[in-house]
Amino acid sequence: MTTTITPHPSAAPDADALPPTKRARLAIIASKGTLDWAYPPLMLALQAARKGWEVAIFFTFYGLNIIHRRKGKHLQVAPLGNPAMPMPVPNLLGAIPGMTALATLFMRWQFRHRKVPSVDELLQRVIDAGVKLYPCGFSIDVYGYKPEDFVPGCEKRLGSPEFLEFAKDAQVTLFV
Repeated sequence: MTTTITPHPSAAPDADALPPTKRARLAIIASKGTLDWAYPPLMLALQAARKGWEVAIFFTFYGLNIIHRRKGKHLQVAPLGNPAMPMPVPNLLGAIPGMTALATLFMRWQFRHRKVPSVDELLQRVIDAGVKLYPCGFSIDVYGYKPEDFVPGCEKRLGSPEFLEFAKDAQVTLFV
């Protein structure tokens, strides 16, 4: 005996099937403000925007450093507690003063050598691609920042409830 299951007429359509007129949406929460953590949200956002997706990044806590005019130019990478660091630096050596500066110098050299765009260049590409960059209102208040502290092209401060409104309709949401 063969049984055929017919979906109820009110059953929701396949979640993966987007109507042809609806753009895919990516919501990213960037919470880390080091050189090595600046690239993932920016690269993912850029690639999604190039595919025609609607993209927004919510920069919270230390992630604000990525879009901060002054601090964004001085992002560092810490070798301490970073076992994947591409330098032959044992963890104990990472605690020595000056090792963070050395690791940062090495990573910046590696990026230039491999023709990886700087964070500033990547931010401009992301903005030009139409990605919305939202600084977290709560974090702005915690650190005492002002709207003019952020790179041109950032949106106005946004609260987490408002970002959640954007994210609830996203096909992909990432916390980095």
